Amino acid sequence: MDVFEAVKGRRSIRAFKRGNVSSEDVEKLIDAAVRAPSAGNIQPWEFVIIRKPETKRRLAAAASEQVFIEQAAVVIVVCANENRSSKRYGDRGKLLYCIQDTAAATQNIHLAAHSLGLGTCWVGAFKEQEVGRILNVPQGIRPVAIVPVGYAAELASPRSKRPMDEIVHHETF
Repeated sequence: MDVFEAVKGRRSIRAFKRGNVSSEDVEKLIDAAVRAPSAGNIQPWEFVIIRKPETKRRLAAAASEQVFIEQAAVVIVVCANENRSSKRYGDRGKLLYCIQDTAAATQNIHLAAHSLGLGTCWVGAFKEQEVGRILNVPQGIRPVAIVPVGYAAELASPRSKRPMDEIVHHETF
């Protein structure tokens, strides 16, 4: 699949069919994620792969009862290693770079999943400390995104996007 096709065709999926996502496909998603750019090539990402129904249920509860998280075959929680980024970049690494870097990795997961015929959704609305407790995340590691992955049970329609002339500025704002 062409990258522009993937970018234009990917949709947020909030309903999943029953069925497994192979370990090989999950590995491909993580491989795509770790190829994202990162400040100073620090690669501050950590990934927690969840398949157990009880853990997915608890994550859904921590994410304001977004039950589609439970329906997904697998859930990937993308975490930012603040410690790794702050060692080189101080507060800017801890507060910004590791978030930017994990966001890039998360986007790569979405695009790779779409190219494999899988559906995903970027879930950012969750109780961060609760997700950290559920996953036994150590101090200095911050959950940034919950990504349910599975085969889509819905066809999501394209969303409107702002026109270029509203958002692009040349030379100055």
